[in-house]
Amino acid sequence: MEFRRCHIWVRIYNFEMVKKFSPDDIISQNLIKTSVQRNIKLNIVKDYPLLKDTIDVIFPKKIQLYLAKCQEHVNLLMVGGEIMFIQHRDGPWIPSLRLVHKYPDILPKMQVDSGAIKFVLRGSNIMCPGLTSEGGKMDDVEADTQVTASGRHNACAIGLTTMSTKEIALNFLSLEKNKDVCIHTLHYLNDGYWQFNADKYGYSP
Repeated sequence: MEFRRCHIWVRIYNFEMVKKFSPDDIISQNLIKTSVQRNIKLNIVKDYPLLKDTIDVIFPKKIQLYLAKCQEHVNLLMVGGEIMFIQHRDGPWIPSLRLVHKYPDILPKMQVDSGAIKFVLRGSNIMCPGLTSEGGKMDDVEADTQVTASGRHNACAIGLTTMSTKEIALNFLSLEKNKDVCIHTLHYLNDGYWQFNADKYGYSP
């Protein structure tokens, strides 16, 4: 499957500000009108085609859908008080890790080596060696593509590639370029988004 690239997202995204979310950043929460909900769902299915048959499960008709506006132009799409998607300005909706764990195939996967896991769990960006070293695996994607980063099991982060899989692999041959960041991390296990949901629903990584 060909995954969508996110050029608008790259142009406006402030990764560090989005990554520093805490519940205190929420400025307002408003119920979303039915007509607006419909457009949001269409855009989500457009970006994540594999959710087409489950979109009404993710957004049950009997449960209210809210838009939370936060500092740094971050928007949260919330169902029953749980964060389902994250957006910066008018960029694409980014699925929460909790949602990705339920539907793991909606994003391409990048498996980091065991030595990189502890850094990913701290919210660090992912460097080329984390994918080119033994234990690293990559789906074939272009630059500017949303991906999940994982160990051997569940995704532990969501980020945006700065280069294609081919470029990452070629950088392995260059000592200097192999030090470059290849994925900007923006949402990871136990960050503010995860903890917000965990506090409400009691789940753990």
